[in-house]
Formats: sequence, structure tokens, C-alpha cells
Amino acid sequence: MQKSLLRDKIVRLILQSAASMSILIVILIFVFLGKEGFSFLLDPGISELFGTKWNPVSFDKELFGIIPLFTGSLLATVLATIFAVPVGVVAAVYIAEVASPAEREIFKPFIELLAGIPSVVVGFFGLIVVAPFVKNLFGLSSGLNALTGSLLLALMAIPTIVSISEDAIRSVPQAYKSASLSLGATKLQTIWKVTVPASLSGIVAAVMLGIGRVIGETMTVMMVTGNAAVITTSPFASVRTMTATIAAEMGEVPFGSHHYAALFCIGIVLLLMTFGLNMIAQRVMRKYRMG
Repeated sequence: MQKSLLRDKIVRLILQSAASMSILIVILIFVFLGKEGFSFLLDPGISELFGTKWNPVSFDKELFGIIPLFTGSLLATVLATIFAVPVGVVAAVYIAEVASPAEREIFKPFIELLAGIPSVVVGFFGLIVVAPFVKNLFGLSSGLNALTGSLLLALMAIPTIVSISEDAIRSVPQAYKSASLSLGATKLQTIWKVTVPASLSGIVAAVMLGIGRVIGETMTVMMVTGNAAVITTSPFASVRTMTATIAAEMGEVPFGSHHYAALFCIGIVLLLMTFGLNMIAQRVMRKYRMG
């Protein structure tokens, strides 16, 4: 009895330590980014970050406005979400509820394989295949734009949405489906009126994780979006995201310069965006669980 209690305490201590370590790591990341970016808030000042031009290397006047980078990231994320969520959810419903066991055995490994493709490979695919296709389809001067980037980002987010949503849908108790069918509902009505609403918290979590993947993606958007730091709402315009800016410029920036600190401020904005997204996801999932 004493050994069993001691073992339970040890396991509990290990689990608490692991959970505390994750919290500590997040706090340390915030502290590190804040430490490196704080000097920018003092000189030249936080107001510089709200400018509309990003030109950190200039003989005239260095400009560190992140608004073009923020809007570029936002445009690519919104478009990718529009493409990825319907496809991902419908694919998850098909695999979980409609596909035969043989089809499921084929689809699942391919979706998981798609999730493991390196982003640089997806970027190459975008440069060679997707960008020329978009250019010719819409008669554009260049296929390197927000639309091309969002299509590839959606391609990268879909496996995450499908995999997690499919698990959530399959976890719905069979009694729910049987009760719906016994009341005269068709299989399709049961899927969309009973199964999907019952698994909505898991689907929302899948969508949020997919969006998180989109926001944090770097190599793909750096290769296919054109990297033009301009404010635009057109999907056919070239844009530059915050992640691409950090990746492209951090390796050459002088240590401790205003440019260096500004890149860390961009990192803080990205971290706050991800943190806010997770908070929204938690609230939405709690709402649906309570409902």
C-alpha cells in the first residue's frame, strides 16, 4: 500500500513538472523576445512600428512600419483558411462516416504523408506548378502573389484539419447515430445534424491548429508570395508576411541595431497572435462543450 502511494506521488510529481516546464518555456520565450525587442520601444519608439512602410535599409531614413507585413500575413491566413476549412472538414466527414474501410486505409496514410512534406518542397511545387497555373488562369503578370501563397498554405493546413477532425468525428458515441437513424433521419441528415455538431469542439480545435500552422509558416510564403512589403487586400498582389521577413533578414542584420530589435518586435506580434488564437479556440471549445 505504501509503495503504491509512493508510486502515485512520483508519477504525479513527474506530470506536474512536465506541465510546469511547458509553462516555463513559454514564459522564457516571451522574456527573451521582450529583452531583445525592448530597446526598439525606447529608441526609435513604438510609434515607428505602426508605420505603413517597411524599409529597414536606407541611406535616407530607415522605416520599420510592420503594417504592410501584418496585412500580408492576415491576407494570406484568411485566404488559406477559406480554402482549407471546408475541404478539410468535408474530407474528414467522408473518411470517418462515408468511406469504406478499404478507402480509409488508403486515404489516411496519404493525408499523414502530406502533413510530413517539408515546407521547402511545397514551396518548390508552388514555384514550378501553382504559380504558373495561377498566372495563366487569371492573366497576371506574375504568379507570385497572395493567392498562390494561400493555396499552398491551405494545402499544408488541410492534413492537420482532416486528421484531428476525423478523430473527433469517430469519437462520437454510436448511440447518438443509432438514435437519429431510428427516428427516421437519413444517414446524411444524421451526419450533419447529429455527428458533426457533437464533434464540433474537436473540429474547432483542428481548425485552430491548422490556422496556427498557416500563421507560423515561413519557407513556403517566402518563396511564392512575391515578398513585396505593401498594404493590399487583393489576392493577386504580391505580399510579404511577418515570418518571411524575419527569415529573410535576421541572418544579415547587425546585432543590436534598430533593425535587429524591430525583427524581434515582429516576433512578439506573431507570438501574441498565436496566443490570442489559442485563447479564442479555448473559449469556443468550452462554449460548445457546455452547450
